[in-house]
Amino acid sequence: MRTFSEQKIAPRAAKVDVDGEFCWDNFWDCVKMELPALWVPEDYGGAGADHVFQAIMIEELARVCASTSLAMLISKLGMIPILNWGSNYLKEKYLPPIARGEAQASYCLSEPDAGSDVASMKTRAVKDGDDFLITGTKYWITNAGISNTYTVFAKTDPDAGHRGISAFLVEADWGVKVGKLEKKLGVRGSPTGEVIFDNVRVPKENLIGEQGQGFYIAMGTLDRSRPTIGAQAVGIAQGAIDYAANYMKSRTQFGKPISEFQGLQFMLADMATKTEAARLLVYKACSMVDDDSEGELSKIGAMAKMYASDVAMSVTTDAVQLLGGYGYTQDFPVERFMRDAKITQIYEGTNQIQRMVVARRLLS
Repeated sequence: MRTFSEQKIAPRAAKVDVDGEFCWDNFWDCVKMELPALWVPEDYGGAGADHVFQAIMIEELARVCASTSLAMLISKLGMIPILNWGSNYLKEKYLPPIARGEAQASYCLSEPDAGSDVASMKTRAVKDGDDFLITGTKYWITNAGISNTYTVFAKTDPDAGHRGISAFLVEADWGVKVGKLEKKLGVRGSPTGEVIFDNVRVPKENLIGEQGQGFYIAMGTLDRSRPTIGAQAVGIAQGAIDYAANYMKSRTQFGKPISEFQGLQFMLADMATKTEAARLLVYKACSMVDDDSEGELSKIGAMAKMYASDVAMSVTTDAVQLLGGYGYTQDFPVERFMRDAKITQIYEGTNQIQRMVVARRLLS
């Protein structure tokens, strides 16, 4: 993975960031390496790799290009509801094309007024014969306009609060529209946008799980996905450490390499120690996904995502500092690492929400 990432993905990383567009060249190189198939069970054409193995894959991609690592993460996020709660029909129809790299998926939960407060969503799914008609707007959707399928959460019973939410697998060509694409601080090579549903007709077979089970599915999905966001954060941090360490050995001030200054050595040591601690917490959370430790997973998964992303932000900021003025320019990658790290503290639940999850588990 490291050799592949450095030889195929890293050379394009700066251009991907500047262009701000999905990098199909990187995606197809990942398909040739069969990376989209890594997490798909063998019964559906995948490799069936465990979650620690998946975390290492994401970490190595993020070490050179966070946008490409997100391209590998997002289809899994969109398909976790199918893997864990979907019917055999949905698994057999939608997982094999993902494994082959012929399709991609998105996860549509957030709305303009429903981010952390999921239960306040306004998107509706109304029964119409054997189908459902979905109407509403989803915001902050990763891979908007790229994905072939969208896992959509909508209210089937608007008076039942979070118990009135259901989940659906919606194909893009059923009338899904993409609105505004965001101009972002980081992960600029992964499109994020507004996805619009205007009486989109969805067959009842594409209901995921039971009607009214959507909130449980959404939270269970995030529990299983957050550890790999932690892996992405660890990879970003490691990329910043590696670059800063090499720079310190080549940059000379006061007649000697700055790597000989003890104050800077201590900074680098702290950066590496925090990143290693985050890595081990991420691996523990990933192993708990494999063990199906649902009770403890919410807490440990939240800890892993929260701690690793906070570490990534701290480490990348210090890497910019170690490069001085050069670190603040686009001629060097550490400023990109710092911008990319920020989103890991926000998406799939802000770190404030993660702290709430952890505290509630400890106090229950």
